[in-house]
Order: sequence, then C-alpha cells, then structure tokens
Amino acid sequence: MPYQWKDNTDGAQELRLWAHNSLPPRGAMGVVLAVFVFGLIPLFAVLGSVLLWGLLPFMLVTVLGLWLAFEMNYKSRDVTEILTLSDTQAHLVHHSPRKGDLEWSCNRYWTRPEMHAHGGPVPNYITLTGEGRQVEIGSFLSEEERVALYEDLVQKLRAPAA
Repeated sequence: MPYQWKDNTDGAQELRLWAHNSLPPRGAMGVVLAVFVFGLIPLFAVLGSVLLWGLLPFMLVTVLGLWLAFEMNYKSRDVTEILTLSDTQAHLVHHSPRKGDLEWSCNRYWTRPEMHAHGGPVPNYITLTGEGRQVEIGSFLSEEERVALYEDLVQKLRAPAA
C-alpha cells in the first residue's frame, strides 16, 4: 500500500500517502540503456557508409525522448499527502511539484470522509469535508487502495482522540 499510518511522539496520528512507483529510476535507466544498445545493432550493418549518419540522429532522438519521458513521469508522480490527526485538529498537506504545498485544516470532530463511487474524476473518489470546505485525498491511489483508505479514515476519525 502506498500509504502508512504512524503515531507521533505528541500523540497525533500521521497518514503519509505517496504515488505508486512500479518502475524505479534504476530500472528506467536500464530500459533506456537497452533501447540504446538494441538501436545500435542495425547501425552495425551500415557502419562506414553515409547511411549511418542519416540513421544515427533518429536513434539518438528516440533514446533522448524516452529518457525525457521517464524524467517527466517521475517529476509528475512526486506527489505526497500528509494527514495529521491530533486531539482536536485534522490537518492535510498536499505536496505537488507543479502547484507547491496546499494545506487544509479542520476541527477533528467535524471532519467527515466521503466516498463518491461515481461522478468524481476517478472511481471511489475520497474527500474530506469540514469547516465549509471539501478537499480530495488519495486521488493518485488505485481504486482498491482508495477503498481501503476510506475504511481506515472512517475508523481513525471515529476513534476518540488520544
């Protein structure tokens, strides 16, 4: 699960959510290297001819494009959310590389999780409602992970404050 609950020393509970990463950066570099090596194989047939200089730029542009696509993907998945539940407050910080940090805070007693099975941007869309605002949480998780997260949020918010 790309989320984890942790108890802080001050008695607060902290939920950390992060985007799933199925291909680590080292694996991505292996894919780029493999495309480069396998792209060189056909070029050996035209080694020493003028045709090599016509094909080489296309192979290099392909490798560069693949590397840039991986880099952009890693930067866009650098999304984290931290929900802190103290005795009286619920505080959510959403860190996005493009938008910066977005924060939301509410009295814990009035914080209410809601799951929208249909009609949201993703199936089983989860929001937290309180103090007249509604904020999303865990939209980057898979559908099954959002269902499990919703059940955890209901259970943690119903539990009496420590």
